[in-house]
Amino acid sequence: MSGEGGKPKTPLPGTYLKRDEYMKLPGLIKYKPVARYMFSAGQAQSRFLHGLKEGKILGVLCPSCRRVYVPPRAYCEYCHTPTSEWVELPGTGTIHTAVVSYIATDRSRLEEPEIVGVIRLDAPGYKEDQYEFAGLFHKICGVTPEQVMDGSAIGMRVKPRWKPAEERTGSVTDIECFEPVEG
Repeated sequence: MSGEGGKPKTPLPGTYLKRDEYMKLPGLIKYKPVARYMFSAGQAQSRFLHGLKEGKILGVLCPSCRRVYVPPRAYCEYCHTPTSEWVELPGTGTIHTAVVSYIATDRSRLEEPEIVGVIRLDAPGYKEDQYEFAGLFHKICGVTPEQVMDGSAIGMRVKPRWKPAEERTGSVTDIECFEPVEG
């Protein structure tokens, strides 16, 4: 626990330095490095992202327990079997959770709220009683804040609204949002 001025409540032996004294210490280097990072998405994520660029939602199927993972994983979280079979999902699904957000991804305040939530994607072999499901956290459009607040958005059928093919970059933002399925 610190007390006043950053000093411990119980004094420790030694001489405390004030900030201006600390800044004058010999050997203190004032340098702000320019850090550049490069990392790989890995095999599973890379294939998933390439699929998004092509307008496809790809998942992996566990050969043992038959769970479908979106986003894909290299190993099944339940039976620890390497996933091997890629499946293309239709993209349709249901809204599993939804919230009204007034905060943008850069933490700035939004004038108009966005609806974001988890989309439970339709996946081959999915069983309703399975806790794990193929799903994405994403923006939801065509749903009002009132529908989220009264709960009527939950369970609503949705589909992806894709960016035009020439604007896709291989990112989850290649899907502009999920919008209600008509009919």
